[in-house]
Amino acid sequence: MGAIPNTMDTQKIEAFKAKIETELQEVIEELKTVGRVNPENPLDWEPLPEKLSEEERTDQNEIADKIEGFESNTAILKQLEIRFNELKDALKRIEEGTYGTCETSGEPIEEDRLEANPAARTCKAHMND
Repeated sequence: MGAIPNTMDTQKIEAFKAKIETELQEVIEELKTVGRVNPENPLDWEPLPEKLSEEERTDQNEIADKIEGFESNTAILKQLEIRFNELKDALKRIEEGTYGTCETSGEPIEEDRLEANPAARTCKAHMND
């Protein structure tokens, strides 16, 4: 099935772009609280371990708490990293001129769906595919 040309006007696309860029900055700030960019792969984030003081290194409860905090940061980081990549992908689609087009059907994505999730890749009919 051939793709249907995107009928969304430039002004609306620019508004969605601004919304995506704002959310991306918020996600980056949140990512920085639980992780850092992997120096070997700048597209990947890794969790930050919590520092242990000399005193804490001998306390098994403190060590267990720090490990639990690290595991929690890892889970949070994973969710933020997924959203980070979704937002980056949406900006790429804007650049390529494919933003607002369902990747499954080629139909335009409903504007209310994009309002709810500006990084949406599919229309409502295909959102669970």
